[in-house]
Amino acid sequence: MNELLQKAKKCLASASAKGVDKSYCSLSSSVTHEFNVDGGEFSLFRTLFDRKLSLTVYDHGKKGSISTNKHDDAAIEAAVASCVASASSAQPDPAWDIAPVSKNGHFTEGAPDMDTALLFDRTEELLSAVKERHPKIMVEQMIIKHIRYDSVYANSNGVEYTTLGGEYAVELMFSAHDGDATSSFFGSGVITDSLDRPFIELGSIEKDLSDVENQIHTKPIEGKFLGTVLFTPGTLGEMLNTAIGNFAADMTLLDGTALWKDKLGEKVADARLTVSSAPLDERIVCGERYTSEGYLSENYDVIKDGVLNSFVLSQYVANKIGKERSANSAMNLIVKPGTEPLADIIKGMTRGIIVGRISGGEPSANGEFSSVAKNSFYVENGEIKYAVSETMISGNLAELLNNLRAISKETVADGYSVLPYAAFDNVTVSGK
Repeated sequence: MNELLQKAKKCLASASAKGVDKSYCSLSSSVTHEFNVDGGEFSLFRTLFDRKLSLTVYDHGKKGSISTNKHDDAAIEAAVASCVASASSAQPDPAWDIAPVSKNGHFTEGAPDMDTALLFDRTEELLSAVKERHPKIMVEQMIIKHIRYDSVYANSNGVEYTTLGGEYAVELMFSAHDGDATSSFFGSGVITDSLDRPFIELGSIEKDLSDVENQIHTKPIEGKFLGTVLFTPGTLGEMLNTAIGNFAADMTLLDGTALWKDKLGEKVADARLTVSSAPLDERIVCGERYTSEGYLSENYDVIKDGVLNSFVLSQYVANKIGKERSANSAMNLIVKPGTEPLADIIKGMTRGIIVGRISGGEPSANGEFSSVAKNSFYVENGEIKYAVSETMISGNLAELLNNLRAISKETVADGYSVLPYAAFDNVTVSGK
């Protein structure tokens, strides 16, 4: 770790010697041990080594950046020279800045040390559990890995952070088969810092396998109707990220097209909806400890009780538009759960669909969206009737958040986020 820190300091000193007034540098070294399963059988075990160096300089407001996978002295000097040359040809912008010193420190997070034997046992256990519990599932690919990393961050204001971390990652791609009939592909996964529990019990892996097994034989929905859409935690996360990214984040606020640009402190969603960006929550594995600009990360509410509590802004864009930067740049979303069981939410649906996956373009500037619902089920009079073939759903994303029907008390924590199920009314479902 000390060696990486000294290399970072060398980067900054070299940039300063070339006349640069501000700079920041990050270096990391990681080792990944990975099991691969293809077609339901172990196919590979490998170890990967990776090094990264990233340097950004501001030469009197002119920005230059470079990344490389080498740390040696010659590579550092070459990176600095190239970065400074890049800045010399850029347009000056006084909004670029770096963090001042607040509190330097070392972070240890996750599980830096791998238990190889137990990791193999858990991987084999997961493969066996899928075969036993879900005989119609074909695991097309399974990647189980442990990543250990050492990283440092330093800037020319004297900010210094060092991190030792590690995590286990589980990634599955699978489909279900019954004779010649097959479901669509689906992916599920988690990151964790513990091997105490079987992988199939983590995140939504078990539920995803079960749902896909019930999606082999699908039917088209008849006609077009205005109904209720129940988003699974994964699709809810996608919809919220899209809404925040389009209505309250860097790019659209900078170009002035953000729908919520004048809504800070005002109601933008149902009062039951609270959405936080919380990388320091104990359920988030190896969450962000500091931003790329060098600020220590803190949890914050993007939407609190339906009110837009904060924009999602980098320091640069905050400076450009005269607003406050966000307390982190991670977007590890946590949504406050409701009080209603998922089963009761489904029982209360007159007509609608449960959406397991969505595909489609970005909403328009006014929030209008049209997406393909995949891996979904049709619900009528409180009962799940059948799995549906690909179906269009459309509406207005901003209005959707105000048409919340219910939030489940159940949540799914996958190491990245903690999200419930959420049902929204007045969504157009278009069948054949």
